[in-house]
This record gives sequence, structure tokens and C-alpha cells, in this order.
Amino acid sequence: MIHVMLVDDHELIRIALAKVLGDSVGISVIAEAVDGEDALAKARALKPDVVLIDVDMPGMGGVEATRRLAALPHQPKVVAVSVHDQPPYPQRMMEAGAVGYLPKGGAAEEVVDAVRVVARGGAYIAPTIAGQLVMASIRQRADNPFEGLSAREMQVALMLVQGRALQEIADALSIGYKTVCTHRYRIFQKLGIDSDVKLIHLAYRYGVVDIHSP
Repeated sequence: MIHVMLVDDHELIRIALAKVLGDSVGISVIAEAVDGEDALAKARALKPDVVLIDVDMPGMGGVEATRRLAALPHQPKVVAVSVHDQPPYPQRMMEAGAVGYLPKGGAAEEVVDAVRVVARGGAYIAPTIAGQLVMASIRQRADNPFEGLSAREMQVALMLVQGRALQEIADALSIGYKTVCTHRYRIFQKLGIDSDVKLIHLAYRYGVVDIHSP
């Protein structure tokens, strides 16, 4: 059983998340908190496996709360769920110790998937946000060929590197299968490669993905 704590100052958000997760097999919501201070106290007492936390809250904000939660002895996995899906919020939360980032208003299934993935020790970042994080990091290297990709092409490239099928990518990004194929073709053109294997090698070479990542 995966034990989850919800941290959000809006009751309706907590109710909605509790309903989605409570209806999922193998997941139990064991606590709810309204701010960072409340979350830390309950996390110390109840030791949740996963914490879903808002970024913008009164008092101790999500970034500082995440930093402190991630440093607890039992090391709960922290996933941000926020209306802020643009820089610098995702970067700050990941630097603070979050292992996931989801936009509010996303699919209910994605929340469940994220909880399961991080509970197993992985990381889960919504595709739209993942592309922004990678683009922000690689812009620091002028020689990086990935800098020439658009934000959408970067999203597709990341998912190809993860080994996801073209139809799966289309479904995740809510675009057509042929559109994904077009993006893949343009990615290969811009990077000067002709296969997914070469894309993976190039991604590791330029640090787009971490070779030690789960």
C-alpha cells in the first residue's frame, strides 16, 4: 500500500485529489495538510511514502516545505501539483528535492501514475514541464545540438529517449500519430541522426538525460 499525504490550502483541491487517489487500488490517503508547517508535523508523525504538495501556499511555501520534507529521516517522495507550470517554479521545486511535478487541471490518471512511479523510486514530470526543464538546462551549453529543437520537439525527443511508442507519445501529448512522426523526422534532421538509438546516445552525451536516472 502506498501511503499519501496531500498538502494544499484549498479544500476543494484536497477533496478532488483524495477522491482520485482513494479510488485507486494500492493507494491510501493517510493525511491532509493546509500548509508547510502542518505538512511537516504530520509527515514526522505519520511517515507518508508520497507527498503531493502545492507550490504557492501561505506561510511556509512549497519550495521550503519540500526541502524540509525531503530531508526527513524516512525521505518521503515529494511531487508538486501546481498551477505554476512555467519557469522558475519547476526548477526551484526540483532543486529543493521534489521528484515529480504535475500541473493542476491535468488528467486524474496522471496523478495516479505519478504516485506509483515515484513510490517505486522513479521520477515523474509532466511532458510539458519536462521539456521546459531540459531546454532551460541545455541553453547553458552553446555547442548543444538540442538547443535547436522547439519545445514540442524536445518533449517528443525526451519521450523517444524513454522508449515510448509513437502512439503512446501522441496520446500523452494529445496530438495525432502523424504529427508525432513529423516531429520525429524533424528532430532527426536537426540533430543529424537517423535512428532512435542514435538519439539516445546523443541525449546521454549532451546531458539531456542522466545516465544514472531510474
